[in-house]
Amino acid sequence: MENEEMRYLVLGAGAIGGYFGGMLLRGGADLSFLVRPKRAAQLAERGLVVKAPDGNIECPVRTMLSGAVDGHYDVVLLACKAYDLDSAMEA
Repeated sequence: MENEEMRYLVLGAGAIGGYFGGMLLRGGADLSFLVRPKRAAQLAERGLVVKAPDGNIECPVRTMLSGAVDGHYDVVLLACKAYDLDSAMEA
């Protein structure tokens, strides 16, 4: 049996999505963020920055916009505000 790495998609890269996505990235996960255009531009310019008690994370990340989701993901983490959930599900 082939050992395939799990693929993670985090919808939202704010405080919650950024933190959990950052922790997964720190552990070596294959992870992408599904974000809005403004957030994608911010992440492209500065990368993801997470300040945590056990050490900060600063790294470039893969992002994608709605309609550009590629392939399948084993885990999808919804990390958006409740009022954005309907539009998030359409993405």
